[in-house]
Amino acid sequence: MIDRSTVFGIIGLGLLGGSYAKGLSENGYQVIGIDLSANAAEYALKQGWCVKAGTDPSLLGECDIVISALYPNSFIEWLKKYQDVLKSGALLSDVTGIKRYVIKEISAFLRKDVEFIAAHPMAGREFKGIEYADSGRFKGANYIVVPTQENTSEAIETAEEIGRILGFSNIVKLSADRHDEMIGYLSQLTHVIAVSLMNANDRTDLAQYSGDSFRDLTRIAFINEDLWPELFVRNKDYLLEEIDAFVNEMICFRNLIETEDYEGMKQRLKQSGVRRKAFTEAEKQR
Repeated sequence: MIDRSTVFGIIGLGLLGGSYAKGLSENGYQVIGIDLSANAAEYALKQGWCVKAGTDPSLLGECDIVISALYPNSFIEWLKKYQDVLKSGALLSDVTGIKRYVIKEISAFLRKDVEFIAAHPMAGREFKGIEYADSGRFKGANYIVVPTQENTSEAIETAEEIGRILGFSNIVKLSADRHDEMIGYLSQLTHVIAVSLMNANDRTDLAQYSGDSFRDLTRIAFINEDLWPELFVRNKDYLLEEIDAFVNEMICFRNLIETEDYEGMKQRLKQSGVRRKAFTEAEKQR
């Protein structure tokens, strides 16, 4: 479990890694960070978010809990190369947006004296880089712990405690399969829709006329082009199902418009309103 002597390590001092370092340090914990960029490490030091930071992975040797904020493939490759720097008994966690692939790959080679417990902070932003780090993004956000049968109860409780320390308001547990199914709909599909909406028509000249609907729908189209293709491909079974379901619904609505089926459109609008209201009520009850 976590106490005031616990030393945290962060791999990757970007948007989320920097936000973790900031949030943990604000709560009185020692944080050691590493990044490929010496500038990012220097930034974390100057901000007082890390007691040590640099590009050398061996800095993590004194850390009790190490959290990777790398992209999935980079995390796996980093761990294959540098897992020996982790001290015996260390707890390893992550922030990656896909879980089945990451857990399967890591479980195949991770040292037996290091335990990995997957987690996913639902608090991403459309920007990248440590200069955008903000621990306030965690307030009111969801935090998902993704345990397996191999995880100890202590590791699961520690992962949940990390979420509480950082200020997440809703902490839940999901299986890796359920997590990836859920994320395919709630996150990945919505990003695909936003990107497709922006790419369907080059009408940036209409910016002076747009209202909240277009701005809200396309905010997440400003997307990290290095990360998201990786997430899409590694979860493509669930994501393709969601895209197909969405396309079918769009075709259905298109046909209602083409045939001037007012009653059919009213029914679709009523149903969506009922479902959105239920979603809002569920959020309020968290």
